Amino acid sequence: MTVLTILNSPGTRVPAQLTELGEAPDVELRIVAAEELGSALPGTEVLLLWDFFSTALESEFARADSLRWIHAASAGVDSLLFADLVDSDVVVTNARGIFDRPIAEFVLGFMLVHAKSLLGTLTDQRQSKWNRRSSRDLAGSRALIVGTGSIGREIARVLAALDVEIVGAGSRAREGDPDFGRVIDSADLASHLSGVDWLIDIAPLTARTANLIDAEVLAAMEPHAHLINVGRGATVDTAALVAALAEGRIAGAGLDVFAEEPLPPDHPLWAMDNVIITPHMSGDTEGWRGRLADQFVDLFARHRAGLPFAHTVDKSAGYVR
Repeated sequence: MTVLTILNSPGTRVPAQLTELGEAPDVELRIVAAEELGSALPGTEVLLLWDFFSTALESEFARADSLRWIHAASAGVDSLLFADLVDSDVVVTNARGIFDRPIAEFVLGFMLVHAKSLLGTLTDQRQSKWNRRSSRDLAGSRALIVGTGSIGREIARVLAALDVEIVGAGSRAREGDPDFGRVIDSADLASHLSGVDWLIDIAPLTARTANLIDAEVLAAMEPHAHLINVGRGATVDTAALVAALAEGRIAGAGLDVFAEEPLPPDHPLWAMDNVIITPHMSGDTEGWRGRLADQFVDLFARHRAGLPFAHTVDKSAGYVR
């Protein structure tokens, strides 16, 4: 008997593909909310974090006496990087591949809004102003993409098709990368921002990347450059970003993620006319939950057959290598 527990968020429907897994005679399915997780963990072999923002597992992990595999229905797994889990034999997988193209298109949208001066144009429209203005070309501009996983690579491919010059930043420097060409060490980010028009952050949140884009990095950016963050909010020093935007030291930002979510209504970022704010939705295109469910069904079949997964998170690093 395989005990599968699904940690669900309040008010969220669990797709039929997942509930049907419990119809197998040798599968016991438990669907629980965060406050019920502790009582459900004893005997659980497989845990699906359908509530991918929950941090409930850390405090209850000691009760996971049979756990072999955790799947996070998200790209980021920073909520799972607590010491007891990292040091355990439990395998962790994530939703690698599901969000690649949607997030790449979202990044492109942020860039077009800024490059084509659409924020100002929409403001003029609301005021019935006929105010012609020049805009910028994406072709020939330069993007530095922080994070060289599958999402970062898809962003690179989409932008390269528009003749944007691409450089990557990852955990180690290297040449000859198939998608980026050149990859710099993200620890040396501030030294490589001369001439960069778009600093695109899709880095996972780890001890190494917390506040990676700090005051030093922001000070090294060009005055005409924009920061786009579709990774994790805590990889950016928010206070330093607010100061750089308010003082005009960078041109603007497109922000989908924040260190504190939801972003408080009195936060200064809301009032900045050079900032686009979206509520952590860059990967949420129509049908995304169904695609996540289908992916888990396939992985669950591999687990039951004793087959290896196509990708597994390196828990010590915090991402799929």
